[in-house]
Amino acid sequence: MAKPSVTRAIVSPETGRTQRVSALKELFMRFAPAAAALSLFLATTASVISAQDRAPDPRAASLIAQGERALASGDTQGAIDAYEAALAVDPGYTPVFLELAEVARTEGLQGKAIKYYREALARDPGNFAAISGEGAALVEKGALEKAKRNLARLQNLCGDACPETLSLAVTIEAGPPALLAADTADTAGASN
Repeated sequence: MAKPSVTRAIVSPETGRTQRVSALKELFMRFAPAAAALSLFLATTASVISAQDRAPDPRAASLIAQGERALASGDTQGAIDAYEAALAVDPGYTPVFLELAEVARTEGLQGKAIKYYREALARDPGNFAAISGEGAALVEKGALEKAKRNLARLQNLCGDACPETLSLAVTIEAGPPALLAADTADTAGASN
Protein backbone atom coordinates (compact mmCIF):
# COMPACT_ATOMS: atom_id res chain seq x y z
CA MET A 1 0.00 0.00 0.00
CA ALA A 2 1.35 3.32 -0.99
CA LYS A 3 1.44 6.24 1.37
CA PRO A 4 -0.45 9.30 0.23
CA SER A 5 1.88 12.11 -0.58
CA VAL A 6 1.47 15.21 1.47
CA THR A 7 2.35 18.33 -0.33
CA ARG A 8 3.21 21.30 1.73
CA ALA A 9 3.07 24.79 0.47
CA ILE A 10 6.39 26.38 0.84
CA VAL A 11 6.01 30.01 1.81
CA SER A 12 9.03 32.16 1.43
CA PRO A 13 9.50 35.06 3.87
CA GLU A 14 8.82 37.53 1.04
CA THR A 15 5.53 35.87 0.14
CA GLY A 16 4.44 35.96 3.82
CA ARG A 17 5.13 39.69 4.02
CA THR A 18 3.23 40.27 0.82
CA GLN A 19 0.23 38.41 2.23
CA ARG A 20 0.37 40.40 5.46
CA VAL A 21 0.59 43.70 3.58
CA SER A 22 -2.27 42.59 1.38
CA ALA A 23 -4.36 41.70 4.44
CA LEU A 24 -3.61 45.09 6.04
CA LYS A 25 -4.58 46.89 2.83
CA GLU A 26 -7.84 44.96 2.71
CA LEU A 27 -8.56 45.78 6.35
CA PHE A 28 -7.81 49.46 5.76
CA MET A 29 -9.96 49.61 2.61
CA ARG A 30 -12.82 47.92 4.42
CA PHE A 31 -12.95 50.17 7.49
CA ALA A 32 -11.43 53.48 6.37
CA PRO A 33 -14.62 54.98 4.86
CA ALA A 34 -16.67 54.15 7.96
CA ALA A 35 -13.97 55.51 10.26
CA ALA A 36 -13.72 58.72 8.23
CA ALA A 37 -17.48 59.21 8.27
CA LEU A 38 -17.65 58.58 12.01
CA SER A 39 -14.82 61.00 12.75
CA LEU A 40 -16.44 63.69 10.58
CA PHE A 41 -19.76 63.18 12.37
CA LEU A 42 -18.14 63.40 15.81
CA ALA A 43 -16.17 66.52 14.88
CA THR A 44 -19.29 68.25 13.53
CA THR A 45 -21.40 67.29 16.53
CA ALA A 46 -18.73 68.42 18.96
CA SER A 47 -18.34 71.78 17.23
CA VAL A 48 -22.09 72.38 17.21
CA ILE A 49 -22.49 71.46 20.87
CA SER A 50 -19.52 73.54 21.95
CA ALA A 51 -20.76 76.53 19.93
CA GLN A 52 -24.12 76.48 21.71
CA ASP A 53 -22.90 76.27 25.29
CA ARG A 54 -20.15 78.84 25.36
CA ALA A 55 -19.83 82.08 27.23
CA PRO A 56 -19.60 85.32 25.29
CA ASP A 57 -16.39 87.23 24.81
CA PRO A 58 -15.88 89.37 27.97
CA ARG A 59 -16.09 92.58 25.92
CA ALA A 60 -19.35 91.38 24.35
CA ALA A 61 -20.71 90.46 27.80
CA SER A 62 -19.97 93.99 28.97
CA LEU A 63 -21.74 95.45 25.94
CA ILE A 64 -24.73 93.15 26.48
CA ALA A 65 -24.99 94.34 30.09
CA GLN A 66 -24.76 97.93 28.86
CA GLY A 67 -27.58 97.22 26.39
CA GLU A 68 -29.74 95.72 29.14
CA ARG A 69 -29.21 98.81 31.30
CA ALA A 70 -30.06 101.11 28.38
CA LEU A 71 -33.23 99.15 27.64
CA ALA A 72 -34.27 99.21 31.30
CA SER A 73 -33.89 102.99 31.32
CA GLY A 74 -36.00 103.30 28.16
CA ASP A 75 -33.12 104.10 25.78
CA THR A 76 -33.93 101.62 23.01
CA GLN A 77 -31.50 103.15 20.53
CA GLY A 78 -28.72 102.91 23.10
CA ALA A 79 -29.65 99.26 23.68
CA ILE A 80 -29.59 98.55 19.93
CA ASP A 81 -26.18 100.22 19.61
CA ALA A 82 -24.76 98.21 22.51
CA TYR A 83 -26.17 94.90 21.22
CA GLU A 84 -24.91 95.54 17.69
CA ALA A 85 -21.48 96.36 19.09
CA ALA A 86 -21.59 93.10 21.09
CA LEU A 87 -22.47 91.28 17.89
CA ALA A 88 -19.49 92.88 16.12
CA VAL A 89 -17.18 91.81 18.95
CA ASP A 90 -18.55 88.26 19.19
CA PRO A 91 -20.54 87.37 16.05
CA GLY A 92 -20.87 83.74 17.10
CA TYR A 93 -22.81 84.43 20.30
CA THR A 94 -26.44 83.60 19.42
CA PRO A 95 -28.23 85.19 22.43
CA VAL A 96 -27.32 88.65 21.11
CA PHE A 97 -29.75 88.04 18.24
CA LEU A 98 -32.50 87.31 20.77
CA GLU A 99 -31.77 90.60 22.56
CA LEU A 100 -31.83 92.53 19.27
CA ALA A 101 -35.12 90.86 18.35
CA GLU A 102 -36.70 91.85 21.68
CA VAL A 103 -35.66 95.47 21.21
CA ALA A 104 -37.02 95.44 17.65
CA ARG A 105 -40.35 94.15 18.97
CA THR A 106 -40.55 96.93 21.58
CA GLU A 107 -39.94 99.41 18.76
CA GLY A 108 -42.81 97.87 16.74
CA LEU A 109 -40.46 96.44 14.13
CA GLN A 110 -41.82 92.90 14.01
CA GLY A 111 -40.32 92.17 10.58
CA LYS A 112 -36.85 93.02 11.84
CA ALA A 113 -37.46 91.00 15.01
CA ILE A 114 -38.48 87.99 12.94
CA LYS A 115 -35.25 88.36 10.94
CA TYR A 116 -33.20 88.28 14.15
CA TYR A 117 -35.13 85.29 15.52
CA ARG A 118 -34.57 83.40 12.27
CA GLU A 119 -30.85 84.15 12.41
CA ALA A 120 -30.78 82.73 15.94
CA LEU A 121 -32.70 79.66 14.72
CA ALA A 122 -30.30 79.18 11.81
CA ARG A 123 -27.48 78.98 14.35
CA ASP A 124 -29.42 76.97 16.95
CA PRO A 125 -32.53 75.28 15.47
CA GLY A 126 -33.71 74.02 18.85
CA ASN A 127 -33.65 77.40 20.61
CA PHE A 128 -37.03 77.53 22.39
CA ALA A 129 -36.79 81.26 23.12
CA ALA A 130 -36.20 82.03 19.44
CA ILE A 131 -39.11 79.85 18.31
CA SER A 132 -41.43 81.40 20.88
CA GLY A 133 -40.23 84.94 20.19
CA GLU A 134 -40.65 84.52 16.45
CA GLY A 135 -44.17 83.20 17.04
CA ALA A 136 -45.03 86.19 19.24
CA ALA A 137 -43.66 88.60 16.62
CA LEU A 138 -45.74 86.81 13.98
CA VAL A 139 -48.86 87.28 16.14
CA GLU A 140 -48.05 90.98 16.53
CA LYS A 141 -47.72 91.18 12.76
CA GLY A 142 -51.07 89.41 12.32
CA ALA A 143 -49.73 86.11 10.92
CA LEU A 144 -51.61 83.79 13.29
CA GLU A 145 -51.30 80.65 11.15
CA LYS A 146 -47.51 80.91 11.03
CA ALA A 147 -47.46 81.56 14.77
CA LYS A 148 -49.53 78.40 15.29
CA ARG A 149 -46.89 76.46 13.34
CA ASN A 150 -44.28 77.75 15.77
CA LEU A 151 -46.52 76.68 18.66
CA ALA A 152 -46.84 73.18 17.19
CA ARG A 153 -43.06 73.03 16.77
CA LEU A 154 -42.55 74.04 20.40
CA GLN A 155 -45.09 71.47 21.57
CA ASN A 156 -43.18 68.78 19.66
CA LEU A 157 -39.80 69.88 20.99
CA CYS A 158 -40.47 70.65 24.64
CA GLY A 159 -44.08 69.74 25.39
CA ASP A 160 -47.18 71.61 26.52
CA ALA A 161 -45.82 72.54 29.97
CA CYS A 162 -42.71 74.29 28.65
CA PRO A 163 -42.65 78.02 29.61
CA GLU A 164 -42.00 79.08 26.01
CA THR A 165 -44.92 76.98 24.78
CA LEU A 166 -47.25 78.41 27.41
CA SER A 167 -46.16 81.97 26.65
CA LEU A 168 -46.71 81.58 22.91
CA ALA A 169 -50.07 79.86 23.45
CA VAL A 170 -51.24 82.81 25.59
CA THR A 171 -49.99 85.29 22.99
CA ILE A 172 -51.79 83.47 20.17
CA GLU A 173 -54.98 83.26 22.25
CA ALA A 174 -54.85 87.03 22.86
CA GLY A 175 -54.40 87.67 19.14
CA PRO A 176 -52.81 90.68 17.47
CA PRO A 177 -52.57 93.84 19.56
CA ALA A 178 -55.56 96.19 19.45
CA LEU A 179 -53.23 98.97 18.29
CA LEU A 180 -52.81 97.20 14.96
CA ALA A 181 -56.58 96.92 14.56
CA ALA A 182 -57.01 100.64 15.29
CA ASP A 183 -54.27 101.52 12.80
CA THR A 184 -56.03 99.39 10.19
CA ALA A 185 -59.35 101.17 10.87
CA ASP A 186 -57.66 104.60 10.56
CA THR A 187 -56.08 103.76 7.25
CA ALA A 188 -59.33 102.25 5.94
CA GLY A 189 -61.19 105.45 6.78
CA ALA A 190 -58.48 107.58 5.18
CA SER A 191 -58.69 105.68 1.92
CA ASN A 192 -62.46 106.26 1.51
